[in-house]
Amino acid sequence: MTTLAHFLSTHPAAILIDITATQGSTPRETGTFMLVAEATIWGTIGGGQFEFMAISNARDMLAGTGGKESMDIPLGPEIGQCCGGRTHLRFRQVTPEIVEELERNQAGEAEHRPEIFVFGAGHVGHALAVALSPLPLSVTVIETRGEELAGLPQDVTTRIVPMPEALVKDMPEGAVVVIVTHDHALDFLIAREALTRTDLAYTGMIGSATKRATFASWLQREGGGERAWMERLTLPIGGTAVRDKRPEVIAAMTTAEILTALSAYRLAAYRQGSAS
Repeated sequence: MTTLAHFLSTHPAAILIDITATQGSTPRETGTFMLVAEATIWGTIGGGQFEFMAISNARDMLAGTGGKESMDIPLGPEIGQCCGGRTHLRFRQVTPEIVEELERNQAGEAEHRPEIFVFGAGHVGHALAVALSPLPLSVTVIETRGEELAGLPQDVTTRIVPMPEALVKDMPEGAVVVIVTHDHALDFLIAREALTRTDLAYTGMIGSATKRATFASWLQREGGGERAWMERLTLPIGGTAVRDKRPEVIAAMTTAEILTALSAYRLAAYRQGSAS
């Protein structure tokens, strides 16, 4: 998918559609937006017939043949949908001021995206970067070998460091650590640093049941054998329900684990904030 900035620069004549309110069950939430140009679109407000109606209205506005500045669409059987709610839409011609508004909002969103740190850029590291990069996440891939960082998605941050484990202490609260390096000893060093922290949303390591047992034994010898440490570690990443070791499959399953862990972390933080 092309970036928002690229779309805006290549399609200056466009309509911004944003969801201003919702009632009941709807496919997307208030604040969701999409852009409609003469022959293409960017983003989605939920798909289905109601999105087709919105696109048609926007193109009428672009063509100067009509179009409404707002629509209130019931998502029921009359338009072939069964959500049961209502979606209120606003339509605006894209202007320099709106471009600034969109860029400002996107920058603000980027600042609050969960941070994902992938240690290792081998086959699984690359597959993870590809799987994670389209999502609303800030992804950094860390390597000791610079040549391994070639070919990663453009929006992924890369770092070459001689001692990756030293970076863990400076990661923000709620960060995600995924350990998929080429060296088991390095994996263990990084994992030990991550498990000393109780404020990470997810710590995962590639491996097997045997590797987990080996790491647990090593960790105990190194002074970190508390049961709570191992309970904070996901190993193997991707689970065992799908026994497929292709990097792309491991990446897909791990991405699902990460999203689940982030959701649980946010919920726990919200409840803790509400209680206090």
